[in-house]
Amino acid sequence: MAKRKMPGSMPGGMGGGNMNNMMKQVQKMQQDMEKLQSELEEREVEATAGGGAVKVVATGKKTVLSIKIDPEVIDEDDIEMLEDLIIAAVNEAITKAEDMVNTEMGKITGGMNIPGLM
Repeated sequence: MAKRKMPGSMPGGMGGGNMNNMMKQVQKMQQDMEKLQSELEEREVEATAGGGAVKVVATGKKTVLSIKIDPEVIDEDDIEMLEDLIIAAVNEAITKAEDMVNTEMGKITGGMNIPGLM
């Protein structure tokens, strides 16, 4: 008995409706990602080191906006300690920004890891 071809079906069993739905989902995902990219420029994360002695604010695009240093931690005889605190705070801010991006991207992609999206 020959298989009947259903109206609107594609060869190989791929329904045209399924392909259209998938394309719509991909287009929506692209729009959502573009919106998120512009929002990330506005979103900020804050990180501190040394019990709050150094505070760094960065955007979701990993741009450092500000660094605040408590004057009490400035010791001319131990500049290396201050440098280490700054590095620690900047690295923590970058990590927080990456975590924020990954969380927001996961919401858009449904948790799928799609390399190179952002």
